[in-house]
This record gives sequence, C-alpha cells and structure tokens, in this order.
Amino acid sequence: MKKKIVKDVIFHAVMIILALIWIYPYAWMFISSFKVPNEIFGKFIPSKLTLEHYKFIFFMSKKLERPFIRAFLNSVFISTVVTFSVMFFSSLIAYPLSKLKFGGGKAVFNFIIFQMLFPGFIFIIPLFVLIKKLHLLNTYPALIVPYLMSAWGVFMITQAYKSIPNDYIEAAKIDGARTLWIIFKVLLPLVRGTVSIVGLFTFISIWDNFMWPLIVMKDYNKMPLAVLLATFHHEYAAYVGPLLAGSVLQTIPMIVIFIIFRKQFLKGISMSFK
Repeated sequence: MKKKIVKDVIFHAVMIILALIWIYPYAWMFISSFKVPNEIFGKFIPSKLTLEHYKFIFFMSKKLERPFIRAFLNSVFISTVVTFSVMFFSSLIAYPLSKLKFGGGKAVFNFIIFQMLFPGFIFIIPLFVLIKKLHLLNTYPALIVPYLMSAWGVFMITQAYKSIPNDYIEAAKIDGARTLWIIFKVLLPLVRGTVSIVGLFTFISIWDNFMWPLIVMKDYNKMPLAVLLATFHHEYAAYVGPLLAGSVLQTIPMIVIFIIFRKQFLKGISMSFK
C-alpha cells in the first residue's frame, strides 16, 4: 500500500513538473505582453504593468500598415466559413457512402482513406499553380476554397452514420421524408457529438494554418493574424511588446474554444487513439 502511495506521489509530481514546463512559454508570453519594454527579457515578474503594447495593436499599428484587428477578424471569418463548409459537405457526402449501395461506393470510400495517408504539404505546389491559374492569389477564396471539403471529416461522419440503425431511415421514408430531411433531421441529431468534433478540430487547424496563407497572400488587409504577425516580426523585430500582445490575441480564441468544448475535444482525442 505504501509503495502504491509513493508511486502515485512521484507520478503526480512528475506530471505537475512537466505541465509547468509546458505552460511556462505561454505564461511568459502573456505576462511579457504587459511588461514595459526594458523588462521583457529581464524579469519574469514585472515591476510595472502597462497596456501600451495592446494600445499599439489596436490604435497605432495602422501607421505601419499592419491592421492587426482586421487580421484577427480575417482569421475568424476564414476559420468560420471553412468549418461550417466542412461540416455541411461532410454530412451530405457521408450519407450515400454509409447508407446507400451504389457501384464504386467502396472504391470512393477507400480513396478517401487513401488520401488521408498523404501529408498536406506535398499538394502545396500543384495547388498553388491551380490558384494562380484561376487568378485567385491575394484573395479570400485562395484561403478558403482549398479547405472547403475534408477527407477526414467525411470519414469521421461516415463512420458515425454507419453506427445508426437503418430502421430510423426507413421509418422516416415511410412518413414521406426526403433525403435532406433525413440527413439534417434524423441522422445529424444522432451524431452531433462527432459533427462537433469535426467542427472543433477543423476550426483549430484553419486558425493555426500558417504555410498556405503565407504563400498565397501578400495583401496585409486580407492576411490572417498568424501571417501578419510573422511579417510584422520580419520587418519590425524591435517591436517585441506588440508582437507578444498580438500572439496573445492569436491564442485567445483557442483557449475560449477549448474551455467551452473541452469535453468534445477530449472525446476527439480518445477517438483518434482507438
């Protein structure tokens, strides 16, 4: 019994230490965003707090052609549109793949799984050439169109639909329900947990997306916040405080979303390891 208690104490102590090590960079970034410039790299606990870095982000950055607030709204807009698009199209495509029998259905589903095996960066060059040919560079569609559908989202919702007995669908058809009514009124309410997981992870991945927006977007007024922060650091590296304040703004939506949807997030993590 004593050995078990000792093991538990050691285990929890190690986990606490690792958690503190993991959270330290964010804690330093958050606290440093309120420090005066000469204490940012000098002290962990500041002797004086200031909001000057945030005032710069909100009011002064336009003079340097860096509209941080607009970039934040751009990130919200792009992430929201892509998230709802993925949830909508994945819900539609998953229905025939899971509940209808048609020629080539298994081949299509296997192709979706096969596509998930390739890392996304190998498609960047051909996708960039396509976007350029369509004259979409430096436009919002360049950031949105490539992500309107998700093979992973289709796979997840297809698997969820397969777990629903066909009796529900047959009963709805007897009552005269059409396909869209069956999908949105019968199936989706039964798999809303899976759909919320797809939406949550899609929003997070698009919000944190950096490489693709950096390649296709040069217009400061249309950049997402992550890319604008990178360009700001490249040209105005001396403005460390505003950069830290902008980084805090970049992380706020993720923290809020995690707090609100933490149960779905943890469920999604557990599903990914099954």
